[in-house]
Amino acid sequence: MMDIREVAPLADFFVICSGTSDRMLDALVDAVQRAVKTQLRIRPRVEGAPGDGWVLADYGDVIVHLFSPDKRKFYRLEELWSQGKIVLHLQ
Repeated sequence: MMDIREVAPLADFFVICSGTSDRMLDALVDAVQRAVKTQLRIRPRVEGAPGDGWVLADYGDVIVHLFSPDKRKFYRLEELWSQGKIVLHLQ
């Protein structure tokens, strides 16, 4: 999770994840949407599709980016937003 509050007005945090297959990306998107809907009753605006290797779920203050490994390497969000502060990094 990346804190971008001091860097950009569009959101407070980015969550950036990778999935190794379309099926995994679809499962990650579904899990995120169900958890947030259940706990916070918020529905995201969603862009992209697992088959494209990129899905974005916009929750307002938090934007979740789900990538295939190739798309994550291509977009390099961690480098693009390098002024943001890494709050949590899991592998």
